[in-house]
Amino acid sequence: MARVAFIGLGTMGYPMAGHLARQFETLVWNRTTSKAQAHAQQFGSRAVTELQDTAQAEFIFTCLPTSVEVEAVVEQVLPALKPGTVWIDCTSGDPNHSRRIAQRLRDVGCDFLDAPVSGGKAGADAGKLTVMVGGSRQTCERALPVIHPFAGKVFHVGDVGAGHAVKAVNNMLLAIALLSAAEGLATLVKQGIDPAVALEVINVSSGRSFSTEVHFPERVLTREFPNTFSLALLAKDARIAVAMAREAYVPAPLMQLAAEMFEMAKQQIGGDVDHTAVVKLVESWAGVKIAPKDG
Repeated sequence: MARVAFIGLGTMGYPMAGHLARQFETLVWNRTTSKAQAHAQQFGSRAVTELQDTAQAEFIFTCLPTSVEVEAVVEQVLPALKPGTVWIDCTSGDPNHSRRIAQRLRDVGCDFLDAPVSGGKAGADAGKLTVMVGGSRQTCERALPVIHPFAGKVFHVGDVGAGHAVKAVNNMLLAIALLSAAEGLATLVKQGIDPAVALEVINVSSGRSFSTEVHFPERVLTREFPNTFSLALLAKDARIAVAMAREAYVPAPLMQLAAEMFEMAKQQIGGDVDHTAVVKLVESWAGVKIAPKDG
C-alpha cells in the first residue's frame, strides 16, 4: 500500500487528508504543528514536525494558499526526495509556477501534477471534489488511486500547468457571476422588488448561475457570508486568469474589470472575509442592501 504525505491542513486540506488517512498511511505536516497533531488524533494520520519527513512518502500532496508557498516547500523538501516520488499540488496555483516546479522535480527524478480542486468545503468534507489534473497521462493514472479518496470526478486536462489554468478560469467565471448577479439584484432592489422573489424567477430562467442558485440564497440574503473560501484567494485566482489571457494576447475586458473589482473589494472590505462578501462592494456603491423585504 502506498504511503502518502499531505502538506497544508487548511479549510480544504484538512478533510482531504482525512479521506486519504482512511485508506493509506498518511503523513501530515502543517505550519501550525498543533493542527497536524489534531488531524492525527481525529483521522489516524501521522503528524510530522519536520517538513523533510514528508519525503518518506511515495506521493506528496500540497494544498497551500499560493504557488509561492508551494515553491518554497518544494525547495525545502527537494534534497530529501527519492526518485520516482510524485508531487501532487492541489493549490489553486499559477501555471507558470507549476511548470517551474515540475522542472525542479524532474531534475531529481520526480514527477509533478498540478491538481487543483473545486467543490468547496462541502465537497471536501464529502470526498466529492472535482479534480482537474495537469501533467503526463501516465503519471496521472499512477496517481489516481490516491486522488480518488477525496474526489467525485477527476479530469486529466493536459500537460503541467493545465490544471491550474482551468481552475483559474473557472474561478474567474465565478467572480464574474457573483458581480453580475450583485449588480442585477441591486438594481431590482432599487426598483422596489424583493430580491428573494427575483431569485425565484431568475433561478428557473436563463439568467441563473451557481451564484444565484446557491451563493445568494444561502449567503447573501441570509447576510451570513460563512467564510469557506476567502475573497483574497479568489482575487488571486482572478489575477492569474487575467495574466494568462494577457500572455496569450486574448482580449479580456470582462475578466480585467472583475479582477480590478475584487482588488477594490479586498482593500475596502478585507481579504479574509468570504469571497461572496464582494457583493458588499456593489451594495456600497448602489446604496442598497440585497436582503429579503421581511429580513
